[in-house]
Amino acid sequence: MSDTYQRDFVGYGQSIPEAHWPHNARIAVQFVINYEEGAEHSVVHGDSHSEAFLSEMIGTQPIFGARCAQMESLYEYGSRAGFWRLHRLFESFKAPVTVFGVARALETNPEAVAAMKESQWEIATHGLRWIDYQHVPLEVERAHMHEAIKIHTEVTGKRPLGWYQGRTSPNTARLVVEEGGFLYDADSYADDLPYYENRYGRPQLIVPYTLDANDMKFAALNGFVEGDQFFRYLRDAFDTLYEEGGRMMSVGLHCRLSGKPARIMAVRNFLTYLQEFSDVWITTRADIAQYWQKTHPYDRA
Repeated sequence: MSDTYQRDFVGYGQSIPEAHWPHNARIAVQFVINYEEGAEHSVVHGDSHSEAFLSEMIGTQPIFGARCAQMESLYEYGSRAGFWRLHRLFESFKAPVTVFGVARALETNPEAVAAMKESQWEIATHGLRWIDYQHVPLEVERAHMHEAIKIHTEVTGKRPLGWYQGRTSPNTARLVVEEGGFLYDADSYADDLPYYENRYGRPQLIVPYTLDANDMKFAALNGFVEGDQFFRYLRDAFDTLYEEGGRMMSVGLHCRLSGKPARIMAVRNFLTYLQEFSDVWITTRADIAQYWQKTHPYDRA
């Protein structure tokens, strides 16, 4: 392979570092609530078409040049009802959360942002818009990143330390490093532990995310159709990682998906299951990143 080939198929290999999580925990468990409602595709947002991704209308097609009332109301459920149901649940368990907040969505609901802050949740940025950046020009994506940070700082009172675009472009990781202010980048699904990348001139800590232990599978043709399936999947993933020890588990949630009455029972059941263990560190992604930097600093050798 040439020196310009920028994929790493080796990672930690057989030399997996010992995490040494706080309080001698065997596993770090981290919940993400994706807050996207109000930043999705819509002609009222200046887009050419309606949203067609991650909703109850699985397989729907975008409508060009017009609004889609059904899709808009499905997204609105997330901010009007689903968020608050998830908020009440995590508050009742006193479980910390990281929010992946899309800037345009956060600014539409100050009450929700205030609740996140009062609960002392980490609010990471999920970019400016909940759109696919695959073919967005570099300069436009760079401008969106800076606008996302600006809006995020204005509505939350703090600049975001975590970055997750989700639907990235080939330029996204380089732009994160170029911007220089992010503690971690979450746009990876490549490992069960944090790791460093040094492809763009300086090391960037990566705290990988998940698409399998994720309620987005409720909105996929090959996904979950009932809450028990989601709970069993989360439990099995946890049991494997717990047995291995020294791992990180991420759980991805969406207000308009897990915020539905039936599905939230899966999240409740998993939180209840975690209470059976005394050596689990339930925490935020920022805390994981800070702890990893402290205990596993970048090796320049």
